[in-house]
Amino acid sequence: MSKKLGIGDPFPKLTIPLVAGGTMELPDGIGPKYGVILFYRGHW
Repeated sequence: MSKKLGIGDPFPKLTIPLVAGGTMELPDGIGPKYGVILFYRGHW
């Protein structure tokens, strides 16, 4: 298990699959402005 992010910690680089296909690089894919990233687990 990874270490939790704290206040001021940089967001780790991730490659995530998109629902519509393809992938997105984080945090580079969200641009230079602040953003909200929601991870939804889906089916429990």
